[in-house]
Amino acid sequence: EDDDRLVKDAMTPRSEMIVAKPGISMEEAEEIFRKYKVEKLPLVDENDRLKGLITSVDLVKRKMYPNASRDSRGRLLAAAAIGVREESIRRADLLVKAGVDVIVIDVAHGHTEMVIDMVKRLRRTYGDEIEIVAGNVVTPEGVEDLASAGVDAVKVGIGPGSVCTTRIVAGVGVPQLTAIMMCSEKARELDIPIIADGGIRYSGDIVKALAAGASTVMIGRLLAGTDESPGAIVVRNGRKYKIYRGMASLYAMLGREVREAGNEAEALLDASEYSYYAEGVEAYVPYTGSVSEVIKQLVAGLRSGMSYLGARTIEELRENAVFIRITESGFRESLPHDVEKV
Repeated sequence: EDDDRLVKDAMTPRSEMIVAKPGISMEEAEEIFRKYKVEKLPLVDENDRLKGLITSVDLVKRKMYPNASRDSRGRLLAAAAIGVREESIRRADLLVKAGVDVIVIDVAHGHTEMVIDMVKRLRRTYGDEIEIVAGNVVTPEGVEDLASAGVDAVKVGIGPGSVCTTRIVAGVGVPQLTAIMMCSEKARELDIPIIADGGIRYSGDIVKALAAGASTVMIGRLLAGTDESPGAIVVRNGRKYKIYRGMASLYAMLGREVREAGNEAEALLDASEYSYYAEGVEAYVPYTGSVSEVIKQLVAGLRSGMSYLGARTIEELRENAVFIRITESGFRESLPHDVEKV
């Protein structure tokens, strides 16, 4: 209302502000909120420069999501993917400066000299400042070579994804459960975790992947229909969907080309070339709401599977699991049958 009023006149004087030093624990912050009845807590250094901010909402979310992956300062862990081109080095540098916790060298075929060289370059540059994940591989030799290069974890899986066509187009790949079992033996020798990337359709698939030797799983399609995933909601025949693109699909590759070249016309002219070696498709997936609700259901299924096997830890799950080869008839029996779904 008063255009002549200065911003400093509307601000709380420094002498009246409640502040804390960077590195304060969330428990200490909670005590300050309770004692002084404030909703925001600025974090300032010895020169009174603002270094961060804790809000009461942060504390509420911490209690709502106690199992969230956080660092020692209470921040959510963040990972980011790079490729193996020369510009990936600059991208990695910007990511590290931004505070990334994990860099993932994410390519379709991870057992190559280019990936191994990239791992070595990152490790020489950043040491133990960051964790490095690389993939994808499907052989024990791939796990061993990436481990020797300096990775902290290896991604396993070529062709199991719901929108991946690599096994059809290139004729290359290994059934995901087989790949996990093969790679996990070598990973256990080297004391390095593997990530099962792709092929997760139900929570039961998570149980099987972990029981087969994976340390964790990476999920695409099951989360593609959530609010937090990219893309707008579309309505088809009265039902809500989102569009899910395989990273090697034509339009995903075209989108990357447009961003990198900055010239949409040239990228469109190259579209016919990409269509010959696209190894993925784009498809509609049902809209599933909040990602947290989907994860809750997946975790509930995992816990149920562990309880059936009398396992309290992932290690006990592996020790207690027994795999049985089933027939097509046995698989059909595993699904709802002889009823008409509502």
